Amino acid sequence: MTHPPVPLSTFPTPLEPAPRLAAALGLGPEDLWVKRDDLTGLGGGGNKIRKLEWTVGAAVAEGADTLVTTGAPQSNHARLTAAAGARLGLDAVLVLRGTPGASRSGNLALDGLFGARLAWAGEVDQAGLDAAAAEVCARLLSEGARPALIPFGGSGTLGARGYVRCGTELREQLPDLRTVVVALGSGGTMAGLVAALGSGSVLGVDVGALTDPATAVAEFAAPLTAEAVTPHTLRIRRDQVGAGYAALTAPVREALRLAARTEGLVLDPIYTGRALAGLHAAVRDGTVRPDERTVFLHTGGLPGLFGHTDTIAFAEEGARVFDV
Repeated sequence: MTHPPVPLSTFPTPLEPAPRLAAALGLGPEDLWVKRDDLTGLGGGGNKIRKLEWTVGAAVAEGADTLVTTGAPQSNHARLTAAAGARLGLDAVLVLRGTPGASRSGNLALDGLFGARLAWAGEVDQAGLDAAAAEVCARLLSEGARPALIPFGGSGTLGARGYVRCGTELREQLPDLRTVVVALGSGGTMAGLVAALGSGSVLGVDVGALTDPATAVAEFAAPLTAEAVTPHTLRIRRDQVGAGYAALTAPVREALRLAARTEGLVLDPIYTGRALAGLHAAVRDGTVRPDERTVFLHTGGLPGLFGHTDTIAFAEEGARVFDV
């Protein structure tokens, strides 16, 4: 049974032209648009809210009083799960990979502000993180709580329904769109867009969060569409992972600078920075062409920028001194 979503934001989000960024990328002034899912409002905004409307809606319908989820230390999804809990009067426990560090800035600071409890799982793989979350849920049950485990990244067929709605919004806002470019992390955002728009209209840029993101996207999308979705039908770029998920690469540095200095648009180093770097590469190799409507999906992530020390150092270098 699919429970109705719980409202956590106001939709549709804006779709804005980006003519100066388009020119910098090699596109025409009317070719590039930005879907502002960074403006979803709750808890600093971001794409995870669309998924949480469905996953938390199911948790509330089933009587949960505590939300449990997993992620990296600077997880946007964990931050927004904590914010959703605060909005709805639910406790939140965030099971995070790694150990507490000297810095608790970025998303970690907001996790604390929203009242979440943090459970550090150590240096574990995804299976280990899942096992740690299961242990947390078992302990909460033994203490009389009613926990609901929200999947990694909020991703699954249920959470992907939020991006089916986003795809519908995009068709209404820009009927002649050709390609939506989106960061591909845990897979649910791309899956919903594929279900709404078709595999050929969505270009995912792998950020390195999963070892096999194509299979995840196909599994999440298939129940939501009559199209035969397989890993081989998906459009995915895998050229922006670089040294790994947490690494700040040279193409991402350039993407952050371009977006900020052409449109005043702030991207993050893990997701949207990689997505724009992937779009830039796609224009160069002809995957994305001028005279076609392209949408860049801004999935948010601004708080995470302040928890990424390499990015902060890079950004601070751009603050030029004006001698007086």
